[in-house]
Amino acid sequence: MRSNNPVFNRTEAFSRGGYATFRDAPPPSAEQLETMYAAPSATPLRTGRMSYDDVVTKTGLTFGLLFIGAGVGWFIPALMWVGLIGGLVLGLVNAFKREPSPPLILAYAALEGLFVGGLSWLFSARWGGIVPQAVLATLAVAGAALFAYKSGRIRVTPRFTRGLLIAGGGYLVFCLVNLGLVAFTDVNLRFDNPVLGLVIGAFAVGLAAMFLILDFDFVDQGVRNGLPDKYSWTAAFGLTVTMVWLYIEMLRLLAILRGDE
Repeated sequence: MRSNNPVFNRTEAFSRGGYATFRDAPPPSAEQLETMYAAPSATPLRTGRMSYDDVVTKTGLTFGLLFIGAGVGWFIPALMWVGLIGGLVLGLVNAFKREPSPPLILAYAALEGLFVGGLSWLFSARWGGIVPQAVLATLAVAGAALFAYKSGRIRVTPRFTRGLLIAGGGYLVFCLVNLGLVAFTDVNLRFDNPVLGLVIGAFAVGLAAMFLILDFDFVDQGVRNGLPDKYSWTAAFGLTVTMVWLYIEMLRLLAILRGDE
């Protein structure tokens, strides 16, 4: 007997000899059947499959290291540049790796924490109390995005994903252009024109929220399709990247709203 599936054809169970072994094996006894029926159902942990609990646990680990790094960066703001460069490098490495690497993902979270902590200190030095405001706003937007996804108000479709990737690419180009203007001229498109800055800031916050919905959908699809549990690290990495992005955009938007103080 052979299966039409080429993967199964390479396994012993579907080879001629393997099938003969199953065919000739004696039927299980009544005691064996009773033991099989009484056994508890296999959980994702026991089967080595991705689960919501596993994603929550691994995301908790990445956020724990992120908060520790942020605390260090807050008290030593100069480390922000180490976190910026190191986080960017490891972020790209993790994004393009075919298989998730837990040590690299955790290292990314720690370095990103240094950057977030130093950046938060800089904003707080000019706009007192802005960091708690940004944290609360970030959590509120993340909660709204989760509600919109779970309630079905926003559905992840191929068209939705393509449009989001195009918008994200356009926003990345804008950020690079604005960075070049800030580095070589006195122009800053975000802060020079408050109205334009508010429009860009609101767009960026909405864009980050939509990418967060993509992360939620990846987790859902991974659990439903029984992905190996190692991809829980991929989900944790994606959620960490997007939440940090959303928080930074919130800092910028609130700074524009508060103006010069």
